[in-house]
Amino acid sequence: MRQKKDSPLRSDAQRNRERILAVALTELTRSADAPLSRIARKACVGQGTFYRHFPNREALVLEVYRFEIRQVADAAAELLATREPDRALREWMDRLALFAMAKAGLADAIRQAISGLSAPDRPGHAPVSEAAELLLRAGEKAGTIRPGVTHEDFFLAIAGLWQIDPQQDWQPRATRLLDLVMDGLRTGAPGTEK
Repeated sequence: MRQKKDSPLRSDAQRNRERILAVALTELTRSADAPLSRIARKACVGQGTFYRHFPNREALVLEVYRFEIRQVADAAAELLATREPDRALREWMDRLALFAMAKAGLADAIRQAISGLSAPDRPGHAPVSEAAELLLRAGEKAGTIRPGVTHEDFFLAIAGLWQIDPQQDWQPRATRLLDLVMDGLRTGAPGTEK
């Protein structure tokens, strides 16, 4: 019996799917044309299992992108549950940088996958925008982030991330950039005034 599209996957099927996505992220970041058979082999699943989850390259690439977006977005609430809002925001920015570097490697594969899609079918970044807004509002409420900063302001401020070459030693540069942005977000916050 075939499982309905929206019904939850069995736990073993979910693990297979997540393993395929993790391997696909690595392989497609290295090469947009990575063979699907190699991804299946490295994920330790058979071809049938692979194609049940992802019938073609485009479906796989789009789901890798969506999966990564969800991981970054979900991290915001997880960090807020265990850290002060400004610390949660700064750590989330590091996760966002990792995503940006992986996405840069996936850019060719993503471009190929979405080339034939209409605008409504293209994956969006709304979950990441909502996560940034959640973190900014929590920091504003705690008095550690200046009032009135929107997620649009935030993404404009960190836009330099997408200019960093992921093939170079990008982490020190990203850390400096994000520390500068964080300093700016704290400036004028009521809880940081002395």
